[in-house]
Amino acid sequence: MQLKRVVITGLGALTPVGNSAPDTWEALVKGVSGIAPITAFDASLFKTQFAGEVKNFDPEAYIDRKEARKMDRYSQFSVCVADEALRDSQLDLEREDRSRVGVVWGSGMGGLQSLEQEMYSFAEGDGTPRFNPFMIPKAIPSIAAGQISIRFGLGGLSFSVSTACSSSSHAVASAFDQIRLGHADVLLTGGADADISSTGVGGFNSLHALSTRNDSPATASRPFSKSRDGFVLAEGAACLILEEYEHAKARGAKIYAEIIGEGMTSDAYHMTAPDPEGKGAERVMRLALQDAGIRPEQVDFINTHGTSTPLGDVTEVKAIERVFGEHVYEMNLDSTKSMTGHLIGATGAVEALACIMALKEGIIPPTINHDPEDMDENIDYRINFTFGQAQKRDIRYALSNTFGFGGHNACLIFKKWEE
Repeated sequence: MQLKRVVITGLGALTPVGNSAPDTWEALVKGVSGIAPITAFDASLFKTQFAGEVKNFDPEAYIDRKEARKMDRYSQFSVCVADEALRDSQLDLEREDRSRVGVVWGSGMGGLQSLEQEMYSFAEGDGTPRFNPFMIPKAIPSIAAGQISIRFGLGGLSFSVSTACSSSSHAVASAFDQIRLGHADVLLTGGADADISSTGVGGFNSLHALSTRNDSPATASRPFSKSRDGFVLAEGAACLILEEYEHAKARGAKIYAEIIGEGMTSDAYHMTAPDPEGKGAERVMRLALQDAGIRPEQVDFINTHGTSTPLGDVTEVKAIERVFGEHVYEMNLDSTKSMTGHLIGATGAVEALACIMALKEGIIPPTINHDPEDMDENIDYRINFTFGQAQKRDIRYALSNTFGFGGHNACLIFKKWEE
């Protein structure tokens, strides 16, 4: 069977550094931090009092007020970025067979804020079980895909993926597979999460997963630095329009890049800790390269998972070194989480967007917050981590790594667009 080519024709984003895809990309290139003290709730008693919040978001600018009230914040984000990506793609849905247009969406936590609010209300009440009739539809991780399908009248395949922090990368990989197998012409894919709440912060604090650098939030996310002390929780969403190439060509669509490979593996090791040797990460990159039909030495840029956790950064670098050998010194690596924080289920889609724009624009966003004196003896700094400022480079192939609690690993490979 001849697999179909799949291209990216539209982008949308809501992140701690920008309320659109262009604004997010501009901030990433400039090395802007989106991390600041939490405003969503009083975090003064928590070990971590900062996060990467989406700023100045008004759901009613995109969604009817009545409908917006039926959605959790993560679903509101999802509909917003899907709308932006569709507009960017200039796809005329009135001319499309909507049974061939669908949604594959990722979320690690679903409507955590809505669930928390309902539980607080119940606990503070008189014990009578009164719950909002929309509590369950607002909370389930699959509802965002449904909301997007409903909003735009998309009758094609529609499903959700929930694999913790790798959710949206798995969603993109699944959408890629569905299109190249001929099951759809166009898919809206990506993911969203909105977990900056007392439950989200408190839960991750109890795992000792978050940075507690409350005296300097903007510099707390410091991947590959010795003093890193955990990831920075963030919220947001991103949407990619994946389209079968001949379909895109027939309508004269602008094309950002081509997606050419994916890999998916499991560490099968621990609920929250990565395999200390990075074996699952190594396998997932090898599988993605094999799927893409390219050699390791052809890759120019890796957007790492790079969470700024003591173990995670080291194991990922070890895996990259084994896969790429001496070529690791010829590539650029970066971690955009140094600016955005960790958007949980949305992180893979946001970082895929960063890879796509890097290919298109020939520039690699930096890894910020690294002090040259803050060196980890377990990391080889001959590797170019793109510390400090963006670097111009002609990139032909870019790879994006995403790893999630439970040992879920995903890898995506994108190619610079060439006719």
